[in-house]
Amino acid sequence: MPPRHLIDIEEKEIVLKVLNESIRTGNAFRYSGKYERLYEREFVDFMGGAGYADGVNSGTNALFVALGSLGLQAQSEVIVPSITDVGGVTPVLYNCLVPIFCDVDPRSYNIGAEQIESLITDKTKAIIIAHISGEPANLGPIVKLAKKYKLLLIEDCSQSPGAEYKGKKVGLFGDIAIFSTMSSKHHCTGGQGGVIFSKNKDLIEKSKQIADRGKLFENEKYTGRNIELGLNCNMDEISAAIGSTQIKKLPAILSKTNYLGETIKKQLIENSNVMTVGWQPKNSFSVYWFIRIKLEIKKINVTKKYFCEALHSEGIPVSNEYRSVPMEQECFQSSQLYNYMKKKSHNSSSNNIGFPNLEKTLSTHFNIFIRESYGEQELEDIINALIKVENTFYVN
Repeated sequence: MPPRHLIDIEEKEIVLKVLNESIRTGNAFRYSGKYERLYEREFVDFMGGAGYADGVNSGTNALFVALGSLGLQAQSEVIVPSITDVGGVTPVLYNCLVPIFCDVDPRSYNIGAEQIESLITDKTKAIIIAHISGEPANLGPIVKLAKKYKLLLIEDCSQSPGAEYKGKKVGLFGDIAIFSTMSSKHHCTGGQGGVIFSKNKDLIEKSKQIADRGKLFENEKYTGRNIELGLNCNMDEISAAIGSTQIKKLPAILSKTNYLGETIKKQLIENSNVMTVGWQPKNSFSVYWFIRIKLEIKKINVTKKYFCEALHSEGIPVSNEYRSVPMEQECFQSSQLYNYMKKKSHNSSSNNIGFPNLEKTLSTHFNIFIRESYGEQELEDIINALIKVENTFYVN
């Protein structure tokens, strides 16, 4: 499969422009300058034009800052996804909050309203939903649930910028949203980066303070006062300049990944007896960071792992299992809070012991990685390999 070529001559030229300006003026480039302001405006435009944004230096720090901006009381409980990147949960602990892991919707890698509601207590103050693999979560019931219990809603859109639920972009449903712009995502700001977005101006102003060590600015000048607890999470000017170039490419990238995913979905519906693209909410638009495929294991005569190894032998970029489960990592299991989190997450309801949906979903799905650089030949190769391997192992 071809490499992405995500970085091209446009990024080189704008980086050189930043450096040349610095050389010409004698002033080193910093952060929170004209390029960051440009990138933030363009990001807001991408989101539909209504809202505010703050560029930071990683998606993990975007979540750290976003949580801080909400002003939650220490030891409040925050419901978090059981399938997500570790960096999608650790900032909860660093804000002195308690993460409560939630089982996924049985049809998806995303958490659902039914699973969330079973965990809500009087200590619950917020929900983090992650739109995994480019697929929006089933947002309608979740938003209704958050309003019912007066909970703050944070959307982690790191894998799904531009994905839509009923014609509206993810990131527009919650109180605040975070995005990762590291180099493997749909668009980047260099090697690492992130964006915080909200329709609430006050939350973004507070985010900017927390991301800059709690500084208070007036008329764009530092007052000498630090009024919030924060870290240095700023995005630098070179990263922002790259982002301002990349975001212009983002609509075309999303159009391409959606086309690839939807074409594979259609071909599997028409030609496969054992595979389907995993369930997605009705009237949703997926941007496919990877394609989640459900496999009817009882209809093949090998294991899912062997099936995926055969696909890999055909040259297909495939993963047998998306076991991105933070609670299994040592950093959580060694935490003093782990036993409390485990008990809460497992036993909030007599009908929800453990994480049965997570285990079932991971055992029946595999993932194919795609990128916008794939053309018709690569698309044909993927489809042909899927059908070839199915025909080899299908039990009629």
